[in-house]
Amino acid sequence: MKNAQLVRSEIRRLTTTRMPLAFLAVLGALAALNAAVVAWGADADGTQTFLSTALDQRSLIAFSANSVIIAGLFGATAVARGYGHGTAVHVFLATPRRLRAQLAQFTAVALGGAVLGLAGVAMTAGAVAAVLPLTEYGFMVSTSDMIRLLAASSFAGAAGALLGGGIGALVRNTGGAVTGAVLVLVIAPPLVVQIAGGASNWIPPTLANVVSGVSNEMAVLVAVAALVLGVLDEHAGRRQ
Repeated sequence: MKNAQLVRSEIRRLTTTRMPLAFLAVLGALAALNAAVVAWGADADGTQTFLSTALDQRSLIAFSANSVIIAGLFGATAVARGYGHGTAVHVFLATPRRLRAQLAQFTAVALGGAVLGLAGVAMTAGAVAAVLPLTEYGFMVSTSDMIRLLAASSFAGAAGALLGGGIGALVRNTGGAVTGAVLVLVIAPPLVVQIAGGASNWIPPTLANVVSGVSNEMAVLVAVAALVLGVLDEHAGRRQ
């Protein structure tokens, strides 16, 4: 079986379950929450100056940090459930070259994470733009900034999905993989920052924010390289 066929097969395996719909529902809930913040949120003085500039609005709808976490949970669930339900066994029997099968699986998971990241920022931006007429401010995010937010969130989603997928392939149990992803992507980063303050610039959510342009702790290319190296390091450690 050719590599493209393997990837298509893995994509069908992902999309024929209700799991993607569940994650899209989560994205919809987060978009609605952002809309509620815009409609009814206020600063301490009762104003809504957190919407008063293009940078403020861009920071509000930036979704890259969320993409890493949500796509990480998606990747962990998608990969681990294949072992839990036994479908991974059939895949490896059909494709004896396990490396090819795993590459196809992680390619599909990365594409799924990218789609979730793209959908997340698009839904959030749409929800915020829809309720902004209820305030005294209009939608100020430029087209170029919006394109960057979309691209950054897609990249962060793909990276997060691969990180989660690596955990899923290592744990091979859905509950354990999700727990591991939460520990690595949600619980561990603030703890690491408390222990080593200089590490705050290198945790995945911060790197994702740098890529989206709402944070400037380092150069964008450095942040991209750090995320890529983090994914490669995790998968290299899994194979050892």
